Amino acid sequence: MNASPSTSDALRGALAGLLDGLPPTQAAQAVERLITHYRGTVPTGAPVLRDRSDVAAYAAYRMPATFEAVRAALDALREAAPEWVPGTHTDIGGGTGSASWAVAEAWDGSARTTVLDWAEPALTLGRELASASGIGSLESATWQRSRISTALRIESTDLVTVSYVLNELTEQDRAAVVTEAARAAQAVVIVEPGTPDGYTRIIAARDLLIEAGLTIAAPCPHSAACPIEPGKDWCHFAARVSRSSLHRQVKGGSLAYEDEKFAYVAATRFPVTPAAARVTRRPQIRKGQVLLDLCTSDDGLRRDTVTKRHGTLYKAARDAAWGDEWPPR
Repeated sequence: MNASPSTSDALRGALAGLLDGLPPTQAAQAVERLITHYRGTVPTGAPVLRDRSDVAAYAAYRMPATFEAVRAALDALREAAPEWVPGTHTDIGGGTGSASWAVAEAWDGSARTTVLDWAEPALTLGRELASASGIGSLESATWQRSRISTALRIESTDLVTVSYVLNELTEQDRAAVVTEAARAAQAVVIVEPGTPDGYTRIIAARDLLIEAGLTIAAPCPHSAACPIEPGKDWCHFAARVSRSSLHRQVKGGSLAYEDEKFAYVAATRFPVTPAAARVTRRPQIRKGQVLLDLCTSDDGLRRDTVTKRHGTLYKAARDAAWGDEWPPR
């Protein structure tokens, strides 16, 4: 599910030098405060990104990981609806535009994008990064200040993305935003951190999307109740993120990569073909066999053991990754 070099490299290029002129101590403090917030559970009544230094730190710290997580969710939507191409896209709470970059990558910049956020510094920086992208749909995107709350109203659009936003909202605002997205869009993709709390927010959003008449396209192979017992486990996935030197500097890491854990739901108003089953944990490869933990359309949660006697399916199992549909189409 990795992005092709074109858009990911453009994003890295746009981020390069972003923290020039910002004292390292100030950048580190801004990153630490943002980490504390995004790992917390208390919604805020004000924008999290308060000024240019906050936004610059956020972009360097979060944009590559958010891009990859949203891109993975969009990949799953594309697998369920391979012929569908959005002409318009609204990014609710889009901040600096990570999800918009992912949409541009997924559909080759075909969608006209509008980014809504209530933090003007985030919109300003997002516009600057998009202008440096060399990607037409990003360069021409509309960046609009809007309060993400019960008052939100958006124009009809093909695709709505809501990524890493619900944690910042009250429960009432979350429900209103998801309901408005479902009303306005042909497809809705919501991404949250891959934590138990993030999964809980995704399940609540999933229920609202179904109530609004949408069909779940991914990751679930069905639109029935989630088979995971509340409090016992949670559904989440991982996206590999290549770290630039800037990213390693801001996050204080030495590895060339990290895995972004995320939870998501994609739902549509048009017909889709969901996966028959989805791999919900990293496959366990053992001598002569592969163990796959699956969420299935008919049997709920299930573990399959694929052995050499399964022939080509065994090879596919060895190549399967966490989050993939099973069996491959």
